[in-house]
Amino acid sequence: MREYKTLGNIIYKTVIYLFMLLVLIVCLVPFLYIISVSLSDPVAVVNGEVFIHPVGFSLEAFEQIFAYPNFFRAYGNTIFYTIAGTLISLIMMTLFAYPLSKTFLKGQKIVMKFVIFSMFFSGGMIPNYLLISSLHMVNTRFAILIPFAINQFNLILLINFFKSIPNDIEEAAIIDGLSYTGVLLKIVLPLSGAGIATISLYTAVFFWNDWFNSLIYLKSSQYPVMLYLRNIVNGTTQIAGSSGTSSDTASLSMSIKCAVILVSTLPIIMVYPFLQKYFVKGVMVGSVKG
Repeated sequence: MREYKTLGNIIYKTVIYLFMLLVLIVCLVPFLYIISVSLSDPVAVVNGEVFIHPVGFSLEAFEQIFAYPNFFRAYGNTIFYTIAGTLISLIMMTLFAYPLSKTFLKGQKIVMKFVIFSMFFSGGMIPNYLLISSLHMVNTRFAILIPFAINQFNLILLINFFKSIPNDIEEAAIIDGLSYTGVLLKIVLPLSGAGIATISLYTAVFFWNDWFNSLIYLKSSQYPVMLYLRNIVNGTTQIAGSSGTSSDTASLSMSIKCAVILVSTLPIIMVYPFLQKYFVKGVMVGSVKG
């Protein structure tokens, strides 16, 4: 379809481009500021000389973070929780979502009502702790990996994604002799790459960012990096807020906070470009009917 360059179309495109440019600036400037503060000299930070580029290049904030004992152990714990938790979550949610995507199964609607009900109502922190404690999972890594493996929102997304796959494909595979397990492994999962990648990213971000559950259920040697960095930030805040603290210490505290943000978010942000194409496919699923 040919697009005519009318005055209305030109104004419309100009407004859209300006709005997207504004959104880009709003998202990009704070991130550049954080990078600049973390890489700048503490004196330049306290004097307000830093904005979107480093002033007096310094790695002192990162040196302070990396010098903390057991920092790299905590980072290794986070990587383990993210990878293992995502794999366990995908396996459990796939085995749960595929049967629930079949509306002809008896009890499917009842189970779906329980899933939706549990999205809005839960027992709370104390009953959850008593349950996990009764299962002897407190102070073990399973306390993080198992109880939080299934997220209701992600489960519903996966169910809807499985429903978008034409039933004719599955019926043809069953006629050719495949069981439902074979259909799931050889037909459904290969066609659900976009949905699985999307759920994987959501789940990985949850396990990467989680610190509160780790504080409740784990011992110090099992802490993830997020909880470790939180303790660092709390320590620098108390030092900066104490009486008689020099301005260099206060500025270094600000630099450490920005460095903590980079150390904690940059790795998971770097994963997104590799999954971006799957997000585009996920948006297009079901938009065209043959």
